[in-house]
Amino acid sequence: MKKEKVVLAYSGGLDTTAIIPWLKENFDYDVICCCIDCGQGSELDNLQERATYSGASKLYVLDVNDEFAEEYIMPCVKAGAVYENKYLLGTSMARPLIAKKLVEIARKEKAVAICHGATGKGNDQIRFELGIKALAPDLKIIAPWRMTDIWPFRSREDEIAYCQSKGINLPFDASHSYSRDRNLWHISHEGLELENPALAPNYDDLLVLSVSPEKAPDKETEVTMTFEKGVPTSVNGQKMKPADIIRVLNELGGKNGIGIVDIVENRVVGMKSRGVYETPGGTILMAAHEQLEELVLDRATLEAKKHLGVSFAQIVYEGKWFTPLREAIQAFMDVTQQYVTGEVKFKLYKGNIIKAGETSPYSLYSESLASFTTGDLYDHHDADGFITLFGLPLKVRAMMMQQNAAAAAKPAAPVKTTVSRVKKDDKKQAAGKAAAVKGAEKKTAVKKTAEKKTADKKPAAKKAADKKPAAKKAGAKKK
Repeated sequence: MKKEKVVLAYSGGLDTTAIIPWLKENFDYDVICCCIDCGQGSELDNLQERATYSGASKLYVLDVNDEFAEEYIMPCVKAGAVYENKYLLGTSMARPLIAKKLVEIARKEKAVAICHGATGKGNDQIRFELGIKALAPDLKIIAPWRMTDIWPFRSREDEIAYCQSKGINLPFDASHSYSRDRNLWHISHEGLELENPALAPNYDDLLVLSVSPEKAPDKETEVTMTFEKGVPTSVNGQKMKPADIIRVLNELGGKNGIGIVDIVENRVVGMKSRGVYETPGGTILMAAHEQLEELVLDRATLEAKKHLGVSFAQIVYEGKWFTPLREAIQAFMDVTQQYVTGEVKFKLYKGNIIKAGETSPYSLYSESLASFTTGDLYDHHDADGFITLFGLPLKVRAMMMQQNAAAAAKPAAPVKTTVSRVKKDDKKQAAGKAAAVKGAEKKTAVKKTAEKKTADKKPAAKKAADKKPAAKKAGAKKK
């Protein structure tokens, strides 16, 4: 009977190598390894030999560097997406692309499951699985590090011993080292002294892409870049595609100690973690892009873009790439980039990026308006009315506050509780009011008495009138 297939996200490291025989032993799967090349460099050397030796039936190595740069990195650059003010999302941006490619291979191989080696404490498990669920909700997801009942390993020594028990003897180092993730955009470092935020990073052992600013050259490096609709097109006169531009900037930035960040970040799973990120090229590209935007975007657009950029960064960080919200914000960002075209110049010096000028055919900067001399487009007197209206809410509020303060400071009138404290005029006024009331009551009583007498007279008069005709009739009869 033909075995069911599982696609394993394979890096070639100890964890994912140990997973190959573990999957076969516990699930009896045919293991298809898939490595997504996002710019890991030499980490991918001898990958085919290692995967086959460990028991995989097949290995896919997919080069997605251009797609990564153009479809995932550039939207984040356009959005100015930075998580918690420092992290440029190097790992976060790559995970949805990896998930997408894993699904594509799973469909091609008619696999029933996808397996990844992310730990149960990190963000990557969320990013991988949200991507897979969004694209292939029918596929089973296997996460060994969360399956503690059948995943018995607690250390690198445990994993090495397990591999050796399966006849897999590879030159893995049992000593604990930094946990790293590298791609075209950056390299991250976690572990060792970084797990204690009270300790300084050991940059001499840690850095891979860069040198520390102290060890950078004492001479500045001048750089000129061009952009078209927010996308970089050249570096120092050499036209290149985005992926190659990032590689060149990585080299230039790394030599000058650019883009080294030590950050304690808030993970999606609720804990804080510390890491050091090297993003030399990405830091330069983000700064150059922002430098040009300052020249061509209006104030309101910049404010809205900054606000949405924070949301975009969080969406990417949390693994929600394949969502309508990410698509909607990205569409907004694309509109803002229509006129982000021009040239920027800057200098790199010991960890610093120093602006050296920028130009654009769509520049909103007007020298005649910005200078202190009076020009045709700006009349200083116009500022009077503008400031009056612009400051009207502040003035109205200040007037209200003054009125309330004055009312609160005014002494209260004395309470008239005894006769001795009542003024003579007040006594006379009160007496007059009482007499008026008494007179009115007397008039009312007299009026009512008169009305009653009048009412009593009417029946008597009528009775007397009725008697006169009767008396006349009686006199006539006597005659």
